[in-house]
Amino acid sequence: MATESVLRNLLLGTAGHIDHGKTSLIRALTGIDTDRLPDEKARGITIDIGFANLDLGDVHLGIIDVPGHERFVKNMLAGAAGIDLALLVIAADDSIMPQTREHLAILQMLDIRHGLIALTKTDLVDPEWLEVVEDDVRTFARDTFLQSAAIVRTAVAPGQAPQGCDELKRELRRLSLAVQPREPACVFRMPVDRAFAAHGVGTVVTGSVWSGELNGSDEVEWLPSCTPVRVRGLQSHGRDVSTVSRGQRAAANLSGVHHEEIVRGHELATPGYLKPSRRMLVEINVLAGSPFPIRHRGRYRLHLGTQERMTRVSLLEGTTLESGGTAIAQLLCAEHSTATSGQPFVLRLESPLVTLGGGHVIQPAPRRVVRRSRRSPELLDRLRALRSADPRERAAAAVCFFEADEWGELDLCRDAGLHLEPARRVLRELCDDGVIVDVDCGSRTQTLHRDVLLDLENAAIATLDELHDSNPLESAIARPLVAARLTRRCQPALVNAVLDRLIRQGRIGGDEQAVMLTKHAPKLTPQQAALRDKILAAYEEAGLAPPAANDLAATIGASAGDMRKLLNLCVDQKQLVHLGGGLYLTVAAEMTMRNKAVHALQEYAGGITMSQLRESLETSRKYAVPFAEYLDRIGVTKRSGDLRVLNEGRPQS
Repeated sequence: MATESVLRNLLLGTAGHIDHGKTSLIRALTGIDTDRLPDEKARGITIDIGFANLDLGDVHLGIIDVPGHERFVKNMLAGAAGIDLALLVIAADDSIMPQTREHLAILQMLDIRHGLIALTKTDLVDPEWLEVVEDDVRTFARDTFLQSAAIVRTAVAPGQAPQGCDELKRELRRLSLAVQPREPACVFRMPVDRAFAAHGVGTVVTGSVWSGELNGSDEVEWLPSCTPVRVRGLQSHGRDVSTVSRGQRAAANLSGVHHEEIVRGHELATPGYLKPSRRMLVEINVLAGSPFPIRHRGRYRLHLGTQERMTRVSLLEGTTLESGGTAIAQLLCAEHSTATSGQPFVLRLESPLVTLGGGHVIQPAPRRVVRRSRRSPELLDRLRALRSADPRERAAAAVCFFEADEWGELDLCRDAGLHLEPARRVLRELCDDGVIVDVDCGSRTQTLHRDVLLDLENAAIATLDELHDSNPLESAIARPLVAARLTRRCQPALVNAVLDRLIRQGRIGGDEQAVMLTKHAPKLTPQQAALRDKILAAYEEAGLAPPAANDLAATIGASAGDMRKLLNLCVDQKQLVHLGGGLYLTVAAEMTMRNKAVHALQEYAGGITMSQLRESLETSRKYAVPFAEYLDRIGVTKRSGDLRVLNEGRPQS
């Protein structure tokens, strides 16, 4: 049976100024030197992120050690993303330094909520100074997530017994057990922080598992290329394992990709979960006291997970965001990025490298470019709903932003910041409340927000109105013509489903072929009305010997276009019946012809020839053949060799 210690896997990240002893402290705690690069060992400073692990009985910590130098803050950001708790390291002889402040600000912006403070090098100062430093640190941490954190005094000088490490381990365990367990996620996600080739193995990538779990033979998606890759093996902290899960460090051996193709900032994820995009909508917060505002259309460095991207910021509210300000903005990145709704990020100046602020992703891959000229209070309110603490509000807003596009559960998880099971539960609730609606599109069902559906219905009605205005002689508009006008909004199958709903609601009329507004009536000019009357009179007089449409047009002086429109109108208004080609009958004449044919066929039980049918209809072969083909087409008769017989399933007159 699994124990709590197996389940309590957490990620601990260090933070603090250069040369304050972060790496030495981790080495004393774990026995692992996280400085792996030759330059790091030669220069005695941490340049890139390093990794260790610490077992505390019922807690296992994956430790990410980060550089403290201001030139390597981008590496610190890559390491700090996704950690559960932070260890802020402050040297007692230096006290609070510039990167101490910057690192703590970054941890705040990355939504870290748990941590403690380690005072290092306490053996180098006297007790009075140490008390002053502790007071300064407590004042410094006020109004941050570390304001009530434990402060542990340590000293790990070479050649001396380490001091304070046992107490630090106890505090780390206590803090880890106090971390609220995250809701299990079925969706796997792991940002990549390293990729290399291992001898005899091939491509290996490492990262911290942010959600879900990965098995040793799974297929995952490599992003942002959206390429499927197969996992051939897994390790966690140097040990072969069959599965890695949220809160663990992982090394995955991959097939299907060369190690030089993968770089820090790429991700592995459940196929279909993440969607690469150069655009994203975000909520930005500028650090209080920042001397540099964020300006509309300014270029900045975006740090998102392990990704670093140059981005242009388009503020949707105002043109300048000053110290302590908050605003919604659209980011246009130089490269494709991957994110989920609610994911924190940090913004830094392009030059000099100064941290300005951060925020949270609202829409990781918006379907539309939001231009300042098009923004509206309704749009901004809907975007703010994506930052709501209520998962129902986030889900409803995300579905609304899907508009008429097809989407699935993983899209909702990404855009509403939900795990899979909560997403399914919220969807059921929204459906029960009528906030979202299932629309039958024939071969599939599409789920829409009720506001989107109402908007589509109104758009269909407005389109019909426009088409009626441009086609005043048409009683009804062909469905494909309506769909063609709405193709930028949705697929033809959805257009037809919307039209069917409107017919059922009585808001429009029509059938499977054509639709019309219930209030619509064809509008004829006096000249067109006179031509129509001549057409009806001519067919009424002709009976079962109707004139060809082209011949009649020439006789009454109608253009080919007007003749076609007027004949269609007469058919729509049930005054004429179109038998095919240029042949029409009045409704009464068609009924007479049909009844005569049925009567003749009943007399000749074995079927009749074309000659016998012509005689029964008292007409010439010129009309008998198209009459017979028409009767076949509408199901009154059917062919049997050279004979025609009554169709037993024929429509009744």
